[in-house]
Amino acid sequence: MPELPEVEVVRRGLEPRTVGRTISGLEVLDARSLRRQAGGEDRLRAAIVGRTLTAVVRRGKFLWWRLHDEDGAEAGEALAAHLGMSGQMRVTTPHGVPSAPALPDQGPAPDPLRHRRVSLHLDDGSRIDFLDQRLFGGLWTSPLVEAADGRAAGLGSPDALLPASAAHIARDLLDPAADLPAIARRIRERRAPVKSLLLAQEVVSGIGNIYADEALWRARTRYDTPGEALSQRRALSVLRAAGEVMERALAAGGTSFDALYVDVEGNSGWFARELAAYGREREPCPRCGTAIRRVPFMNRSSHFCPRCQRRR
Repeated sequence: MPELPEVEVVRRGLEPRTVGRTISGLEVLDARSLRRQAGGEDRLRAAIVGRTLTAVVRRGKFLWWRLHDEDGAEAGEALAAHLGMSGQMRVTTPHGVPSAPALPDQGPAPDPLRHRRVSLHLDDGSRIDFLDQRLFGGLWTSPLVEAADGRAAGLGSPDALLPASAAHIARDLLDPAADLPAIARRIRERRAPVKSLLLAQEVVSGIGNIYADEALWRARTRYDTPGEALSQRRALSVLRAAGEVMERALAAGGTSFDALYVDVEGNSGWFARELAAYGREREPCPRCGTAIRRVPFMNRSSHFCPRCQRRR
Protein backbone atom coordinates (compact mmCIF):
# COMPACT_ATOMS: atom_id res chain seq x y z
CA MET A 1 0.00 0.00 0.00
CA PRO A 2 -0.25 2.29 -1.94
CA GLU A 3 -0.78 0.20 -5.07
CA LEU A 4 -1.09 1.12 -8.74
CA PRO A 5 -4.38 3.09 -8.58
CA GLU A 6 -3.15 5.17 -5.66
CA VAL A 7 0.18 5.93 -7.36
CA GLU A 8 -1.65 6.89 -10.57
CA VAL A 9 -3.90 9.25 -8.58
CA VAL A 10 -0.72 10.87 -7.23
CA ARG A 11 0.81 11.09 -10.73
CA ARG A 12 -2.30 12.78 -12.10
CA GLY A 13 -2.25 15.21 -9.21
CA LEU A 14 1.42 16.05 -9.72
CA GLU A 15 1.26 16.49 -13.49
CA PRO A 16 -0.57 19.85 -13.73
CA ARG A 17 1.16 21.19 -10.62
CA THR A 18 4.77 20.34 -11.49
CA VAL A 19 5.30 19.89 -15.25
CA GLY A 20 6.94 23.01 -16.66
CA ARG A 21 8.20 24.11 -13.26
CA THR A 22 11.90 24.38 -12.36
CA ILE A 23 13.34 22.98 -9.14
CA SER A 24 14.77 25.91 -7.22
CA GLY A 25 15.82 24.11 -4.05
CA LEU A 26 16.11 20.80 -2.20
CA GLU A 27 15.37 20.38 1.50
CA VAL A 28 16.36 17.08 3.13
CA LEU A 29 14.97 16.45 6.60
CA ASP A 30 15.75 12.72 6.75
CA ALA A 31 18.58 11.29 4.66
CA ARG A 32 17.14 7.79 4.98
CA SER A 33 14.71 8.70 2.20
CA LEU A 34 17.73 9.14 -0.10
CA ARG A 35 19.25 5.73 0.58
CA ARG A 36 19.00 4.77 -3.11
CA GLN A 37 20.73 7.96 -4.25
CA ALA A 38 24.35 7.33 -5.27
CA GLY A 39 26.44 10.12 -3.76
CA GLY A 40 23.74 11.11 -1.29
CA GLU A 41 22.21 14.53 -0.79
CA ASP A 42 24.98 16.53 -2.51
CA ARG A 43 24.72 14.46 -5.68
CA LEU A 44 20.93 14.74 -5.72
CA ARG A 45 21.06 18.51 -5.25
CA ALA A 46 23.59 18.92 -8.06
CA ALA A 47 21.47 16.75 -10.38
CA ILE A 48 18.09 18.40 -9.91
CA VAL A 49 18.36 22.02 -8.73
CA GLY A 50 17.95 24.31 -11.73
CA ARG A 51 16.41 21.54 -13.82
CA THR A 52 12.92 21.78 -15.34
CA LEU A 53 10.35 19.03 -14.84
CA THR A 54 9.02 18.17 -18.29
CA ALA A 55 6.92 15.05 -17.62
CA VAL A 56 5.81 12.93 -14.69
CA VAL A 57 5.58 9.25 -15.58
CA ARG A 58 4.41 6.05 -13.90
CA ARG A 59 5.09 2.38 -14.51
CA GLY A 60 3.61 0.04 -11.91
CA LYS A 61 4.30 1.66 -8.55
CA PHE A 62 7.32 3.65 -9.80
CA LEU A 63 7.08 7.39 -10.49
CA TRP A 64 9.63 9.58 -12.19
CA TRP A 65 10.05 13.10 -13.52
CA ARG A 66 11.88 13.80 -16.74
CA LEU A 67 14.45 16.58 -16.36
CA HIS A 68 15.72 19.20 -18.80
CA ASP A 69 18.52 21.71 -18.24
CA GLU A 70 18.22 25.48 -18.62
CA ASP A 71 18.94 25.22 -22.36
CA GLY A 72 16.05 22.80 -22.84
CA ALA A 73 18.28 19.78 -23.38
CA GLU A 74 17.43 16.34 -21.96
CA ALA A 75 19.32 15.83 -18.70
CA GLY A 76 19.95 12.15 -19.38
CA GLU A 77 18.62 11.04 -16.03
CA ALA A 78 15.27 11.06 -14.25
CA LEU A 79 14.22 11.98 -10.74
CA ALA A 80 12.61 8.74 -9.56
CA ALA A 81 10.36 8.08 -6.58
CA HIS A 82 8.73 5.12 -4.90
CA LEU A 83 6.10 5.55 -2.19
CA GLY A 84 6.90 2.27 -0.45
CA MET A 85 4.37 1.32 2.23
CA SER A 86 3.41 4.77 3.45
CA GLY A 87 4.89 7.42 1.16
CA GLN A 88 2.94 10.51 0.15
CA MET A 89 3.55 13.36 -2.27
CA ARG A 90 1.90 16.55 -1.03
CA VAL A 91 1.87 19.81 -2.97
CA THR A 92 1.80 23.11 -1.10
CA THR A 93 1.28 26.45 -2.85
CA PRO A 94 2.71 29.73 -1.53
CA HIS A 95 -0.63 30.22 0.25
CA GLY A 96 -0.74 26.66 1.56
CA VAL A 97 -3.08 23.79 0.73
CA PRO A 98 -4.86 22.55 3.88
CA SER A 99 -5.97 18.95 4.07
CA ALA A 100 -9.55 18.43 3.02
CA PRO A 101 -11.78 17.46 5.96
CA ALA A 102 -12.70 13.79 6.02
CA LEU A 103 -16.26 12.72 5.34
CA PRO A 104 -17.71 9.97 7.55
CA ASP A 105 -17.19 7.31 4.87
CA GLN A 106 -13.96 8.70 3.46
CA GLY A 107 -11.50 7.80 6.19
CA PRO A 108 -9.45 9.93 8.55
CA ALA A 109 -8.05 13.33 7.63
CA PRO A 110 -4.22 13.06 7.56
CA ASP A 111 -1.83 15.50 9.17
CA PRO A 112 0.19 17.13 6.36
CA LEU A 113 3.02 18.15 8.71
CA ARG A 114 3.94 14.73 10.08
CA HIS A 115 6.73 12.59 8.65
CA ARG A 116 8.01 15.11 6.09
CA ARG A 117 11.33 13.72 4.84
CA VAL A 118 12.26 15.61 1.66
CA SER A 119 10.91 18.76 -0.01
CA LEU A 120 11.41 20.03 -3.54
CA HIS A 121 11.00 23.80 -3.88
CA LEU A 122 9.73 25.01 -7.26
CA ASP A 123 10.22 28.31 -9.05
CA ASP A 124 6.59 29.40 -8.59
CA GLY A 125 6.92 29.25 -4.81
CA SER A 126 5.17 25.90 -4.47
CA ARG A 127 6.68 22.89 -2.73
CA ILE A 128 6.48 19.12 -3.20
CA ASP A 129 6.74 17.35 0.14
CA PHE A 130 7.65 13.68 0.36
CA LEU A 131 6.16 12.25 3.56
CA ASP A 132 6.90 8.72 4.70
CA GLN A 133 6.00 7.27 8.08
CA ARG A 134 7.59 3.83 7.64
CA LEU A 135 10.58 4.96 5.55
CA PHE A 136 10.40 2.25 2.89
CA GLY A 137 10.04 4.76 0.05
CA GLY A 138 12.40 7.40 -1.29
CA LEU A 139 13.72 9.61 -4.08
CA TRP A 140 16.80 9.24 -6.26
CA THR A 141 18.18 9.99 -9.71
CA SER A 142 18.68 7.27 -12.29
CA PRO A 143 20.12 7.35 -15.83
CA LEU A 144 17.64 6.93 -18.66
CA VAL A 145 17.62 3.76 -20.76
CA GLU A 146 15.30 2.64 -23.56
CA ALA A 147 12.40 0.31 -22.82
CA ALA A 148 13.08 -3.19 -24.16
CA ASP A 149 10.04 -3.12 -26.47
CA GLY A 150 10.75 0.41 -27.75
CA ARG A 151 7.29 1.68 -26.81
CA ALA A 152 6.34 4.58 -24.51
CA ALA A 153 7.93 3.80 -21.15
CA GLY A 154 4.81 4.36 -19.06
CA LEU A 155 1.76 6.55 -18.54
CA GLY A 156 2.79 10.16 -19.10
CA SER A 157 5.98 9.31 -20.96
CA PRO A 158 6.80 11.15 -24.21
CA ASP A 159 9.01 8.31 -25.47
CA ALA A 160 10.56 4.93 -24.64
CA LEU A 161 13.09 6.22 -22.09
CA LEU A 162 12.79 5.16 -18.46
CA PRO A 163 15.06 5.10 -15.39
CA ALA A 164 17.51 2.21 -15.35
CA SER A 165 16.37 1.46 -11.80
CA ALA A 166 12.85 0.71 -13.11
CA ALA A 167 13.84 -1.13 -16.29
CA HIS A 168 13.27 -4.55 -14.69
CA ILE A 169 9.66 -3.69 -13.81
CA ALA A 170 7.03 -5.23 -16.10
CA ARG A 171 4.30 -3.15 -17.69
CA ASP A 172 1.10 -2.76 -15.70
CA LEU A 173 -2.49 -3.45 -16.64
CA LEU A 174 -3.39 0.22 -17.15
CA ASP A 175 -0.55 0.65 -19.66
CA PRO A 176 -1.82 0.68 -23.28
CA ALA A 177 1.37 -1.14 -24.30
CA ALA A 178 0.72 -4.07 -21.95
CA ASP A 179 0.35 -7.38 -23.84
CA LEU A 180 -2.28 -9.28 -21.83
CA PRO A 181 -2.03 -12.59 -23.74
CA ALA A 182 1.75 -12.59 -23.24
CA ILE A 183 1.37 -11.85 -19.51
CA ALA A 184 -1.19 -14.67 -19.25
CA ARG A 185 1.26 -17.06 -20.90
CA ARG A 186 4.00 -16.07 -18.45
CA ILE A 187 1.65 -16.81 -15.56
CA ARG A 188 0.79 -20.22 -17.04
CA GLU A 189 4.49 -21.12 -17.31
CA ARG A 190 4.90 -20.99 -13.53
CA ARG A 191 4.05 -23.48 -10.79
CA ALA A 192 3.69 -20.73 -8.19
CA PRO A 193 0.25 -19.78 -6.84
CA VAL A 194 -1.57 -17.35 -9.11
CA LYS A 195 -1.74 -14.71 -6.39
CA SER A 196 2.03 -14.71 -5.91
CA LEU A 197 2.40 -14.28 -9.68
CA LEU A 198 0.06 -11.29 -9.66
CA LEU A 199 2.27 -9.77 -6.95
CA ALA A 200 5.50 -10.47 -8.87
CA GLN A 201 6.48 -7.11 -10.34
CA GLU A 202 8.60 -8.73 -13.06
CA VAL A 203 5.49 -10.54 -14.36
CA VAL A 204 2.94 -7.72 -14.15
CA SER A 205 3.55 -4.57 -12.13
CA GLY A 206 1.50 -2.47 -9.78
CA ILE A 207 -0.78 -5.12 -8.25
CA GLY A 208 -0.60 -5.47 -4.48
CA ASN A 209 -2.47 -7.50 -1.90
CA ILE A 210 -5.73 -5.55 -2.05
CA TYR A 211 -6.29 -5.68 -5.79
CA ALA A 212 -4.99 -9.23 -6.16
CA ASP A 213 -7.68 -10.44 -3.74
CA GLU A 214 -10.34 -8.39 -5.50
CA ALA A 215 -9.31 -9.57 -8.97
CA LEU A 216 -9.28 -13.22 -7.95
CA TRP A 217 -12.72 -12.85 -6.34
CA ARG A 218 -14.11 -11.27 -9.50
CA ALA A 219 -12.56 -14.02 -11.66
CA ARG A 220 -13.82 -16.78 -9.30
CA THR A 221 -10.27 -18.09 -8.94
CA ARG A 222 -8.75 -19.35 -5.72
CA TYR A 223 -5.57 -17.58 -4.59
CA ASP A 224 -3.43 -20.74 -4.36
CA THR A 225 -4.24 -22.15 -7.80
CA PRO A 226 -0.91 -22.88 -9.54
CA GLY A 227 -0.28 -20.69 -12.55
CA GLU A 228 0.31 -23.76 -14.71
CA ALA A 229 -3.16 -25.08 -13.78
CA LEU A 230 -4.89 -22.09 -15.41
CA SER A 231 -6.17 -22.14 -18.94
CA GLN A 232 -5.25 -19.19 -21.14
CA ARG A 233 -8.86 -18.09 -20.95
CA ARG A 234 -8.92 -18.13 -17.14
CA ALA A 235 -5.55 -16.40 -16.85
CA LEU A 236 -6.83 -13.66 -19.13
CA SER A 237 -10.01 -13.46 -17.04
CA VAL A 238 -7.93 -12.85 -13.91
CA LEU A 239 -5.88 -10.13 -15.63
CA ARG A 240 -8.94 -8.40 -17.04
CA ALA A 241 -10.60 -8.53 -13.62
CA ALA A 242 -7.50 -6.94 -12.09
CA GLY A 243 -7.52 -4.19 -14.70
CA GLU A 244 -11.22 -3.53 -14.20
CA VAL A 245 -11.02 -3.33 -10.42
CA MET A 246 -8.03 -0.98 -10.59
CA GLU A 247 -9.84 1.26 -13.07
CA ARG A 248 -12.77 1.45 -10.65
CA ALA A 249 -10.41 2.20 -7.77
CA LEU A 250 -8.73 4.92 -9.81
CA ALA A 251 -12.09 6.54 -10.51
CA ALA A 252 -12.77 6.55 -6.76
CA GLY A 253 -9.43 8.17 -5.93
CA GLY A 254 -7.87 4.95 -4.65
CA THR A 255 -8.32 2.96 -1.45
CA SER A 256 -7.72 4.58 1.96
CA PHE A 257 -7.99 2.65 5.21
CA ASP A 258 -6.02 5.21 7.24
CA ALA A 259 -3.81 8.26 6.78
CA LEU A 260 -1.03 6.32 5.03
CA TYR A 261 -2.50 7.01 1.59
CA VAL A 262 -3.87 10.37 0.43
CA ASP A 263 -3.63 12.30 -2.81
CA VAL A 264 -1.45 15.40 -3.37
CA GLU A 265 -4.04 17.62 -1.66
CA GLY A 266 -4.55 15.35 1.34
CA ASN A 267 -7.79 13.69 0.23
CA SER A 268 -8.49 10.06 1.02
CA GLY A 269 -9.74 7.61 -1.60
CA TRP A 270 -13.26 6.17 -1.56
CA PHE A 271 -12.81 2.67 -2.96
CA ALA A 272 -12.65 0.82 0.38
CA ARG A 273 -16.43 0.83 0.55
CA GLU A 274 -16.61 -1.09 -2.77
CA LEU A 275 -14.27 -3.93 -1.81
CA ALA A 276 -15.92 -7.33 -2.15
CA ALA A 277 -13.32 -9.61 -0.52
CA TYR A 278 -10.30 -7.80 0.90
CA GLY A 279 -10.77 -6.90 4.55
CA ARG A 280 -14.24 -8.53 4.61
CA GLU A 281 -13.47 -11.56 6.77
CA ARG A 282 -16.69 -13.21 8.08
CA GLU A 283 -18.85 -10.82 6.06
CA PRO A 284 -21.19 -12.34 3.44
CA CYS A 285 -19.87 -12.70 -0.10
CA PRO A 286 -21.68 -10.08 -2.24
CA ARG A 287 -22.24 -12.76 -4.87
CA CYS A 288 -23.41 -15.87 -2.94
CA GLY A 289 -23.71 -14.90 0.72
CA THR A 290 -21.05 -17.31 2.00
CA ALA A 291 -18.79 -15.84 4.71
CA ILE A 292 -15.51 -14.47 3.33
CA ARG A 293 -12.47 -16.26 4.74
CA ARG A 294 -9.01 -14.89 5.51
CA VAL A 295 -5.95 -17.16 5.49
CA PRO A 296 -2.20 -16.48 5.84
CA PHE A 297 -0.36 -16.17 2.53
CA MET A 298 3.23 -15.05 1.85
CA ASN A 299 3.52 -13.08 5.11
CA ARG A 300 0.24 -11.41 4.18
CA SER A 301 -3.39 -12.50 4.19
CA SER A 302 -5.63 -13.72 1.41
CA HIS A 303 -9.36 -13.03 1.46
CA PHE A 304 -11.62 -15.25 -0.63
CA CYS A 305 -15.05 -16.83 -0.86
CA PRO A 306 -14.81 -20.60 -0.23
CA ARG A 307 -17.86 -21.22 -2.41
CA CYS A 308 -17.21 -18.91 -5.38
CA GLN A 309 -13.47 -19.60 -5.40
CA ARG A 310 -13.32 -23.35 -4.89
CA ARG A 311 -10.14 -25.40 -5.14
CA ARG A 312 -9.96 -26.98 -8.59
